[in-house]
Amino acid sequence: MSAQTYLAYDYPVLGFFWSMLVLFLWIMWFILLFRVIVDIFRDDDLGGWAKAGWTIFVCVLPFLGVFVYLIARGKGMGRRELEQARAQQRAVDDYIRETALGGAGVSKADELAKLAEMRSRGDITEEEFGRAKALVLAGQGPSERTGATASTSAPTGSAPSTPAR
Repeated sequence: MSAQTYLAYDYPVLGFFWSMLVLFLWIMWFILLFRVIVDIFRDDDLGGWAKAGWTIFVCVLPFLGVFVYLIARGKGMGRRELEQARAQQRAVDDYIRETALGGAGVSKADELAKLAEMRSRGDITEEEFGRAKALVLAGQGPSERTGATASTSAPTGSAPSTPAR
């Protein structure tokens, strides 16, 4: 039997640590490389030739290209990413608002009619009706404010008013 058997203790802890460190740095390098490439194409200030030049520089000499890009243009990377995140958030908010309204906005007249109906049923008091009407007429009604309901709630600490039947 001349075959050598390797056991787990033949791979020392320090060797495992270095292997994990190299793997972590390798993954981190690829993340940085792809973020730089994405930022090159996201930047509206760069023209087509500049984008092509930076891309070639980063692909042909990746270490030097990425580090030079970070030094030269890294300050704006965070700003561009923040602008993109804000634009995405606005798009999501607009989509949610459009979907919640069912494609057609609610007019002020519709809101006032709903408020008048709620007042006549006794769901809201005259004072609450006046406050809600003022908000609707000021352009801050339920359809314009996010998170608002169609009626103003009863004052804190009091039970909601229910109509007597």
